[in-house]
Amino acid sequence: MSSRRNFIKSAAALAGSTTLASLSACAGGGARNAGHVVIVGGGYGGATAAKYLRMWSQGSVAVTLVERNPVFISCPISNLVVGGVKQMGDITVGYEALRNRWGVRVVQDEVTHVDAARRQVHTAANGTLSYDRLVLSPGVDFIPDAVAGLDGQQERIPHAWKAGRQTVLLRQQLEAMKDGGVFAMHIPKAPYRCPPGPYERASVVADYLRRNKPKSKVLVFDANPEIQSKKALFTTAFAEYGALLEYHPNSELRSVDAASLSAELEFDRIRADVLNVIPPMRAGDIARNAGLPLLNERWVEIDWLSYEAKGVPGVHVLGDALFPGPAMPKSGHMANQHAKVAAAAILNLLAGEAPNPAPVVMNTCYSFVDAKRVIHIASVHQYDAEKKQPVPVAGAGGVSTAASELEGEYALSWARNIWADMLG
Repeated sequence: MSSRRNFIKSAAALAGSTTLASLSACAGGGARNAGHVVIVGGGYGGATAAKYLRMWSQGSVAVTLVERNPVFISCPISNLVVGGVKQMGDITVGYEALRNRWGVRVVQDEVTHVDAARRQVHTAANGTLSYDRLVLSPGVDFIPDAVAGLDGQQERIPHAWKAGRQTVLLRQQLEAMKDGGVFAMHIPKAPYRCPPGPYERASVVADYLRRNKPKSKVLVFDANPEIQSKKALFTTAFAEYGALLEYHPNSELRSVDAASLSAELEFDRIRADVLNVIPPMRAGDIARNAGLPLLNERWVEIDWLSYEAKGVPGVHVLGDALFPGPAMPKSGHMANQHAKVAAAAILNLLAGEAPNPAPVVMNTCYSFVDAKRVIHIASVHQYDAEKKQPVPVAGAGGVSTAASELEGEYALSWARNIWADMLG
């Protein structure tokens, strides 16, 4: 028990920040790395890459980060805002340290076009940016037209799967719901951003309703055959809510009606007071518009040593937009780890050297099952030269034995530390 506790405490304290510290030694140092790297997307992947490119090159590489939003808002922990445990200010961090401490040029703008042949990025307000290397960290975008009636109904049927205004909207709808109302959510088929996230949301919402509107109901309809992460732990958590929470696997969503807040499922039709549909996902729009290679027409295929898009030299892709490696979740922590491998590889490539041939990344994911208690899962992934992709390291990582308030403290420490690692 003590070794497990020490592991998760260390993971929370470090948030992966030192897991790849040795990569800085693999990245060529000094002025010989001079060049200009443009990064599109200032989330867990993009912001981390910007910081580490400046830090590991000792400021010799110029970095421009293009991000449409003025501040970073974290998806991890945002379910606590939906559940009324945290406020938006608790999950919001500015880009000031990237500018002032690390010398990153942060541009609030929208990228309209990528010309990989000319190594140029076109923006809506700041013209054309030329680059030596380009990093795209676009996260996910949604496929709402995969569900009849859903497209254009985000105000009425919010997904809140990108933290920000939708998070606040879903919280407001939950607060306005009468006692005895129905909160219904639908989970798309995997892969999607944050495998345990929907089950965490169901738990946190059920906890809020149990304390404030105990006559209400949470209905969870999952297009997958079973819970996608921490199955045994979430099964236990769901059982603790009794009749308040119902979980229905193998429930594909056919259509929704925004006017009546009803949903047509493969074997059922339900009506809700709050309808939370998480649409199917794909790589962010800019990755698709840049003409990058997509597997299943959804996710970017990369070289796992350099994170370059297959067949598109000089364009590196991070985070949720990637086609995942085996047992490799789409998570904030994983995007942070991708960024460090890619930053080291870019510095080597700028110096005319090969990337590190054996990078290692880790992932730690915490999930709240109520306002205070948390469960976690952790994994380590080593690049396999034969398979040309990262694979899980047998015996590394671990999973909680039970939910606990102590892990709740670690989860909040993890969030603070990883935000500092990427933006501090």
